[in-house]
Amino acid sequence: MESDEARRKYEFQRSLEELEKYEGRGTELISVYIPPKRPISDVISYLREEYGTSANIKSKSTRKNVMSAIESIMSRLKYFRMPPPNGLVVFVGHVIKRGDQTEMVSYVLEPPEPVQSFIYKCDSKFYLEPLKAMLGEKDVYGLLVIDRKEATIGFLKGTRIEVVKHLDSMVPSKHHQGGQSSRRFERLIELAVHEFFKKVGDKANEVFLAEEKLKGILIGGPGGTKNAFLKGDYLHHELKKKIIEIFDVGYTDEYGLQELVNKAATTLQNLEVFKERELLQRFFREIRKPDGGLATYGEKEVREALEKGAVDTLLISENLRRYRVTWRCPQCGKEIRETVKGEITEKMCPDCNIPMDVIEKKDLIEEYYDIAEQFNTKVELISSESEEGKIFSNAFGGIAAILRYRQ
Repeated sequence: MESDEARRKYEFQRSLEELEKYEGRGTELISVYIPPKRPISDVISYLREEYGTSANIKSKSTRKNVMSAIESIMSRLKYFRMPPPNGLVVFVGHVIKRGDQTEMVSYVLEPPEPVQSFIYKCDSKFYLEPLKAMLGEKDVYGLLVIDRKEATIGFLKGTRIEVVKHLDSMVPSKHHQGGQSSRRFERLIELAVHEFFKKVGDKANEVFLAEEKLKGILIGGPGGTKNAFLKGDYLHHELKKKIIEIFDVGYTDEYGLQELVNKAATTLQNLEVFKERELLQRFFREIRKPDGGLATYGEKEVREALEKGAVDTLLISENLRRYRVTWRCPQCGKEIRETVKGEITEKMCPDCNIPMDVIEKKDLIEEYYDIAEQFNTKVELISSESEEGKIFSNAFGGIAAILRYRQ
């Protein structure tokens, strides 16, 4: 199910965000990437060798921390004979806490894509680059808008339009100048057009051929210039095979790329940007109705509707970073549950006036997923990169719901 996949991707993203915060005092944080076909026994043998080598580390504290981290990794791997289908990634090490204290952290992750090669890395930060690459957008489309005056090249990556290059031409206008014969002047214009098309084609070839995840190309522009460009041999033959459709657009600058994407809405209707746009426009239509329609927003209002089973589709901004925290007083047992944004600060018991203990801390989005599963509610994570997504995040707090019925 799409919802399950989106949740797994979100949880994986949050794990990477947590790992990225950690820092060791020295080269004490160990990252191990294990490909799916690498026997665990081979990995443990390698770690034993590293364990022996680490005994030579001069710093007593670093030596102790590295050796204990390797021991921890080996003990965790004993439960595996072979890695899972996509392999395993293990992060273990002593991270800096307050003052001069350290604390050992340990993560074992099954990545969303297969690990390509075995990596053992010991550093002051965890090595996350291969995993970050796996979270990149899978659908990437090339964008090109062109007329005789200018051209703009870019990408549509997920919901984000990325401008790569804007090119201006030196093609003269068509009116007659300087006493030249009309025929000669036309030849000069066509030569200038050819040189400009060649320049655009060379840049487009360079940009698009370098993108491994390129799924297709959209071409746009006013009049017949775009068609003349495509009839020539300016684009690489492999790129020509990837052209999805050609569109008439009025602009050939950065706005032209946006217009091109909008025109391609039907063609790319399954792409996430249009799915999100349709959901948000549906939500906006509902809340504009005089009776409030079948929609609600705000954490308190959405939570109440969700727990009643009244929510058909839950909309959450993917950049929402909050925790649902439960405190308990160690003296009277009183519990307080609140949503916290940012760092969790000390809370005093209102009855005993003593510090309360944090007994539960849960990511807010994960909690919403758990409640939604109980009522077969669809959950949609909304990107904050599109125009509608930004409005949703800034104006509505990034939490809303389309309802099954009015409460």
